[in-house]
Amino acid sequence: MKQAVEGTSKREPDAPLRRVASASRLGLFAGLLVAGLVFLLYLRTLAPDVLYYERPELLDAVMFQTQAYILGITHPTGYPTYLLLAHLFTYLPFGDPAYQVNLASAVFGAVAVFLVYLVGLRLSGRVWAAAVGALAFGVGGTFWSQAILAEVYTLNAVFVALVLLVLFVWRDTRRDRYLLLFAFLMGLSLSHHATSGLLLPAAAVFVSVTDRWKLRERRLLIKGAGLFILGLTPYLYLPIRGSMEPQIREADPTSILGFFRFVTGSEFLGSLGRGEVSARISSFPGYFLDEFHIGLLLVAAVGVVVMRHRDRAGALLLGILFAGWLVHALVYNIFDYFLYFIPPYLVLALLIAVGVGEILTRAERLLANSPRLLRTAAPVLLSILLLYLAVSDVREDYPLVDRSEDLEGRRMIEVVAEKAAPDAAVLHHRSPLWYMVLVEERRTDLTLVSAWYAVKAPLRLWSSPDNPRKLEHRPQGENGDYTGVPDALELTEYGPVYFVQGSVKPEDFESAGFTIVPVEEGVLYELVPPGGTPYTVPTERQ
Repeated sequence: MKQAVEGTSKREPDAPLRRVASASRLGLFAGLLVAGLVFLLYLRTLAPDVLYYERPELLDAVMFQTQAYILGITHPTGYPTYLLLAHLFTYLPFGDPAYQVNLASAVFGAVAVFLVYLVGLRLSGRVWAAAVGALAFGVGGTFWSQAILAEVYTLNAVFVALVLLVLFVWRDTRRDRYLLLFAFLMGLSLSHHATSGLLLPAAAVFVSVTDRWKLRERRLLIKGAGLFILGLTPYLYLPIRGSMEPQIREADPTSILGFFRFVTGSEFLGSLGRGEVSARISSFPGYFLDEFHIGLLLVAAVGVVVMRHRDRAGALLLGILFAGWLVHALVYNIFDYFLYFIPPYLVLALLIAVGVGEILTRAERLLANSPRLLRTAAPVLLSILLLYLAVSDVREDYPLVDRSEDLEGRRMIEVVAEKAAPDAAVLHHRSPLWYMVLVEERRTDLTLVSAWYAVKAPLRLWSSPDNPRKLEHRPQGENGDYTGVPDALELTEYGPVYFVQGSVKPEDFESAGFTIVPVEEGVLYELVPPGGTPYTVPTERQ
């Protein structure tokens, strides 16, 4: 190990690496089995159809379902790699686009679990230890919940685990091609999720501690920089597609300043109040206890001790990533900040694998002189116990995570499609109505308005090019009117106006003299202006 730190190109493989080499076929089969089992779990709980807006669990899923299909411009930080990969799933010969994009997350999730397994196997040298760590990560409630709907977090886990695997393979082989592969994957991962940027400084520390001379090889650095830039090329999608003015464009990334603000997510970098940060800090241990059995967290602590004493470079790499991602999640100004705990969960899963490997090794040594039956039975029972800790919460989490019968988004579409008046306007916000109009191409006569968006937001108003609408009212600044009341008053000049559940506050309209008429309780309501009469749905629709 001393030679490795001093920068030599050869090193004797340690015991874990020898075990990996001798059990490669078994290890590969076990990893595929773990990923396959998790994938089946994801499929059984997968959202079957279009989703909807619900804070904070479902902020973006329905938008991703639509944008991946039509290749739109999503919210910051753009996620171009995700949109392009998810779009490929919409060419599958089964399912509708909403299901297909949900399925993409399940596939990414299973791949992430397999990669976590491979990294855990390389760190622990034990198939069972890697399986426990990967399963604990894959069936954790938060990660599981993101693997069954259209979201970006499972693909982010794929890139994180893949980058870590490449770094550890380089450390074990010292072949420069793995560093070059890391550089390319680093750029590609950054083009998907901005939090991947932390991998770059963490990897620099890892490489420096392992072989400090590598950071001084000019040719290697130049090649790596070129491959890193090549990995960033999916970002070109944003200005190119943005200039085509797709039907959904949540921002304008066509200018240099607009592109920079968009990909950095600058609008979410505002400071949180001390009280909110304190609340997040006090609550995050509960999230971790919900994700992992407390026994596994203790096993992860064993893994920390082992990494610190036996693998300084690896300990620094994982430690920097865990601490950096945790702090970022605690201070990032978004509603669903708890989803940003997923990368720290991944690091914990790797430490669990290391800890399980160490516990099994110590148990074998302790029982080396014991009767054969005890030497055989005790490690098996211990392994079963550790595996149980990894999956012990599955039964409890299943009904909480399961979306296999969630058809609320479909219900909203069908109600609006069947019961909204011709050429009506509907106040909504990030609803499945986008999917209805742009993917299914139904009710294109409707005008969709989100009062929440400010004047320059492209998603504020949509109407068919054949029947364009304009709104004079534009909310401006912090003191602007975002209730939707002025919008509704203007829209009544064109015809009936509705709102969908959760998009506005009904009391704002009642205060303004509107009468609210339920069209379908819990879904669609008509807004009748003062002195107006409600629209009666005809028996035959055009």
